[in-house]
Amino acid sequence: MPMKCPFCSYEDTQVVDSRVSEDGGSIRRRRRCVKCERRFTTYERADLMMPAVVKRSGSRMEFDGARLRASMDLALRKRSVPVQEVDAAVARITEGLLVSGEREVTTEQLGELVMEQLKKLDQVAYVRFASVYKSFNDIREFVEAINAMQDDSPSSS
Repeated sequence: MPMKCPFCSYEDTQVVDSRVSEDGGSIRRRRRCVKCERRFTTYERADLMMPAVVKRSGSRMEFDGARLRASMDLALRKRSVPVQEVDAAVARITEGLLVSGEREVTTEQLGELVMEQLKKLDQVAYVRFASVYKSFNDIREFVEAINAMQDDSPSSS
């Protein structure tokens, strides 16, 4: 099916120039309408479906990368972790969900993925997130989380 001109709705346009984006995730095309001769840009990207998120209540919601990032930012608040590292962690989680091929993911699975990335980024942020995610009720649970994290660290091996 041909690309319609956004100005005159004519159904025949020509591609004048194509370029791959810097990140390689899309193709930018400059087009020209055969009828009105106006130029416009289109972007071509792969349309991949993220899995739905199944909440504890059983309700389902769309995966929201911004919400994922916000929860990580909250755990990392006032911690000196470079933005690029947080971006990369969010991208790893998102990519992992995409390549899993799963149609649904539970909030528990998502929380575990976030904790895995936070553990690599910042131990304090990991404990903050885990305390909320796992609903710690007393100091003993904090100590257990810290001990488990220390047992998993490479320096303890």
